Amino acid sequence: MHQSAYIVNTGLISAIGNDTATCLDALVTGRSGVGKAQYLQTHWRDELPVAEVKLSNAELAKLAGADKDWPRTAFLSLIAAREAWQPYADKGEGLRVGFFSANTVGGMDLTEDFYASFLQNANAGNIASVANHECGAVTELVSNHLGIYDFVTTISTACSSSANSIMMAAQMIGRGMLDIAVAGGADSLSKFTLNGFNTLMILDKLPCQPFDQNRRGLNLGEGAAYVLLMSEKAMQQCGATSICRVSGYANTNDAYHQTASSPEGTGNKMAMLKALKVAGLQPADIDYINLHGTGTANNDSSEGLAVSVVFGDKVPMASSTKGFTGHTLGASGAVEAVFSALSIRDGIVFPNIRWQTQMEDVPWKPVTELKQGCDIRHVLSNSFGFGGNCSSLIFSKS
Repeated sequence: MHQSAYIVNTGLISAIGNDTATCLDALVTGRSGVGKAQYLQTHWRDELPVAEVKLSNAELAKLAGADKDWPRTAFLSLIAAREAWQPYADKGEGLRVGFFSANTVGGMDLTEDFYASFLQNANAGNIASVANHECGAVTELVSNHLGIYDFVTTISTACSSSANSIMMAAQMIGRGMLDIAVAGGADSLSKFTLNGFNTLMILDKLPCQPFDQNRRGLNLGEGAAYVLLMSEKAMQQCGATSICRVSGYANTNDAYHQTASSPEGTGNKMAMLKALKVAGLQPADIDYINLHGTGTANNDSSEGLAVSVVFGDKVPMASSTKGFTGHTLGASGAVEAVFSALSIRDGIVFPNIRWQTQMEDVPWKPVTELKQGCDIRHVLSNSFGFGGNCSSLIFSKS
C-alpha cells in the first residue's frame, strides 16, 4: 500500500543566508546573494559574479562542528542536513532512517589545491587532500556525523541531482521501505566548475536575468538544502507536523544533447506531465511553478515553451529564484524544494528578480514582485540537468 511522504522540516544554507529563516527573509526583502567572489580563488573574480556562501572554510567548519580538513561541499551539506534533522534526531528510535544526498563537485576544491602544489613539487602535495574527492565520500562524511546508517545513497545527475534524491526518498517512504528520510543535496563552488561553465559560454558577466528576452547566461552559486520526510507513523511517534507532502515526481530524459535541452523542451514537458499524473492532478490545479530558470538562452526558451504546452493559455504564477541564489548545481533542486515548501506554508510567491523584457518566443511572463497572502495548495518545482536529465516535483498542502 502506498503512503505519503510528508515534509516536516527543512535545512538550508546559500548565498542569501546560513539557515532557512534567513534565506526566506532574503527572498521576501529582495536581497540577492550574487556578487564578486570572496573565497573562491579564481582568475575570473572581477569578471564573473557568483553566488557564494559568505563564510570561509574555517568559519564553515566551526559552524558545522566538523573536521577542518573536510571539503567545502561537506561543510555545507552538514550544516543544512543538521538543521533539518536535529530537532527529531532523538525521537526516531526504532524507525528506519535514510540519508539521500546529491552533489556534483564532491571534494574537488581540495583536489585543486593538491594538484597545484603537486605540480610545483611532487613531494609537497598532501595525498590525504584527495581522500574525499568523489561525490559519495561527501555523503558518507555527513551521514556518519549525523548517525544515519539504515540507508545512505548519493545521487549525481547534474542539475537535477537533489530533486532526484527527494524523489527517491519519497518513493521509498511511499513503499514502506523507510520511515524517515533526510533528502537533498549540496555543492560548493570550484575553479573547475567555474572554468567549465565559462568554456561553455553560458555564464553571465552581470547578475543573471532569468526569463528575460535579453538574458545573457547564468551565475554559478553554492549551497545545500535538505527536507526531512516522514511517514504518518513517524510523524505520530516524533510529534511532527506536516508542512506539505511530496505528491508527484518524475524523472525523464530526452537524450537530446550533452549539455543543452531540446529546443522544444521535450524532456521538460514529459517530466511535468508525468509528475502531474503521479500526483493525480490536472495542470489547472498547480498554483505556482518554481522554474528551473537558469538565465541561459537555451534553458529558458526550452522550459518556457514546455510550460506553454503543458498549461496552455492558463500558466499559473511562475518564477525562477536563481536570481537570488545563483545556480547551485546539484543542490538546486533541493534549494528550490525548500522554497516550494515555504511557499505553501506561508502563502508566498517569490519574485523573478531583474526581469525587464518579455521573451519573444514565450507567451507568458514570470511573477516579478513578491506576492503574499496567496492560497498555495500545489507547487511544481522543475530541475533540468545536463544530458537531458529532467525532473519535476510537486508539493501539495497536507
